[in-house]
Amino acid sequence: MRRRGSDLRRREGRRLSSVFWIILCCLIIFVCIVLLSRESGDSISRSPYIKMSYRYDGIPEGFNVTEEMLKPKSVARQIIDQISLAKAFVVIAKESNNLQFAWELSAQIRNSQVLLSDAASRRTPLTIRESEIAIRDLALLLYQAQQLHYDSSTMIMTLKAKIQGLEEQMNSISEKSSKYGQIAAEEVPKGLYCLGVRLTTEWFKNLDSHRKAKERKQMGVKLEDNNLYHFCIFSDNVLATSVVVNSTACNSENPEKVVFHLVTDDVNYSAMKEWFSMNSFLGVTVDVQKFEDFGWLDPSYVPVLKQLQDSNTQNYYFSGKSDDGRTPIKFRNPKYLSMLNHLRFYIPEVFPMLNKVVFLDDDVIVQKDLSALFSIDLNGKVNGAVETCMETFHRFHKYLNYSHPLIRSHFDPDACGWAFGMNVFDLVEWRKKNVTGIYHYWQEKNVDKTLWKLGTLPPGLLSFYGLTAPLDPSWHVLGLGYTNVDSQLIENGAVLHFNGNSKPWLKIGIEKYKPLWDKYVDYGHPLLQQCNVH
Repeated sequence: MRRRGSDLRRREGRRLSSVFWIILCCLIIFVCIVLLSRESGDSISRSPYIKMSYRYDGIPEGFNVTEEMLKPKSVARQIIDQISLAKAFVVIAKESNNLQFAWELSAQIRNSQVLLSDAASRRTPLTIRESEIAIRDLALLLYQAQQLHYDSSTMIMTLKAKIQGLEEQMNSISEKSSKYGQIAAEEVPKGLYCLGVRLTTEWFKNLDSHRKAKERKQMGVKLEDNNLYHFCIFSDNVLATSVVVNSTACNSENPEKVVFHLVTDDVNYSAMKEWFSMNSFLGVTVDVQKFEDFGWLDPSYVPVLKQLQDSNTQNYYFSGKSDDGRTPIKFRNPKYLSMLNHLRFYIPEVFPMLNKVVFLDDDVIVQKDLSALFSIDLNGKVNGAVETCMETFHRFHKYLNYSHPLIRSHFDPDACGWAFGMNVFDLVEWRKKNVTGIYHYWQEKNVDKTLWKLGTLPPGLLSFYGLTAPLDPSWHVLGLGYTNVDSQLIENGAVLHFNGNSKPWLKIGIEKYKPLWDKYVDYGHPLLQQCNVH
């Protein structure tokens, strides 16, 4: 019976252990089922996206065309590269007059562009299958272009030749433009020529004019009175000189104290005398002289006069052949051969009794009272002028040859340039410092034109170096004959200078500035109407 009990206990233990293992196995199976169900759930949650991608022909949302083109095997990028190269070959083919090949390239470019356009419209990346034919056809044409030597080196050489040709064409047009502009600037308009002829005729047939001239000579005391305001102009242009005198008179607070000293040549002397005899300018005193009457003006004293009479100098001015045409056309101007252009360096000799004078060019107008110029203290300097060195090209190195040791050792290349056209000259200091002698020295050193080329400003810069006092810029506003000038500067300017080729009395004058000059011309004058001056 005891044995039987122990057997029963053993059997019950075995049953319990079997149940334990069965339960454990069930738990393991249950855990596995749970894990598998989660994975299947994840796969099920992802499946709609995959099925949608499979179900529709469109691309998934968030597709980036740029990223697609950056892929190593992007078909779109390959086509775009082919199109860019083909376009370059089209240009070269046309340059080579191979129009048939250029047409074929253009046609295939359009086909490839249509493919890209369609792909962009449907928002689907291009596949190799649909673009294979277009890529192959364009590749064949590109290969053919290379066989025709339409390669990059040929393209570069062609473009260089094209650029060089355009530059030569541009230089030629620019040179012609400058030449024609210079010719237009040098021509005397028919109206002004007519005016000069009529005035000369009137002078010789009108005895009353001679009587008036004698009356003016009786005012010699006034012409030498240093308490008055003395202005000088050297010109052969009657109308331009008249505008300077008239504009000064109209804007002067005391025109009866203004004295104008006009110097012209023998050809225009009679016309000048007649014009200023028959017209009054609000009481302004006007005296006219001709430089041929100056006894001191001869080649033995004036080096430039000897140079101007030299045949080589005249050929240099007019043709420029001696330097293979390198001289700018603006310097080959007959005005540089006129002694009137060089008389500015002999003002103390022209007006020996004067102490101070304001020099004016004939292409200026005066729009403010200038009497204050005569009370400006030049601090021992000779020349009062407005500086023009706001830009680098108006400094000394622009006008002078600094490769010459004489220039390099005496003058600062960055020294400020200044302008002729409105200058206050202290003639007392001029005579003390012998500025005319300095001018003679540099003219003799420049016989071979190695110090400067042409013109009067370079020798002026040398002669008045260290002797020039800067004036307020509002006294002299430049540029109305060649460029745009700030309207505020024009409004505030005392003297407006039409320097440049576009003079206001010429057809090539700048239209918006002409009214400033026309304001002081009496177009109703009988002689101006007879000569059709307008």
